[in-house]
Amino acid sequence: MDTNASGASKAGASHEKIMATFCFRESGLFTPAEKVALEVAEAMTQTPPRVTDVLFQQLQEHYAEAQIVEMAAVIALENFRSRFNRCLGVQAHGFYHGLKEVLEAAGLSMRESVQLS
Repeated sequence: MDTNASGASKAGASHEKIMATFCFRESGLFTPAEKVALEVAEAMTQTPPRVTDVLFQQLQEHYAEAQIVEMAAVIALENFRSRFNRCLGVQAHGFYHGLKEVLEAAGLSMRESVQLS
């Protein structure tokens, strides 16, 4: 979460939008395309993955095939990193100045952020 939030901030995402990732479905800060991408990210990282045909069709409505392939690769990599970090106890390193506030808003601690890396 720390690295991703930092990268999103550097790419122009507002602190408010970063905070809203935990409630993206209800947030007006995300476009329909972004919401579908976040939904797919959640579904892909569940065990077992739960990307339904309907969800995949929604993704295809917003993204080209090459974009979907790249998105799936990035989601898979982030899922790998998250699981790796959790297994080894890797914690946040302060890359994103607002991480503590983001986690508190989601009801999580800095220690639990290892699960969201």
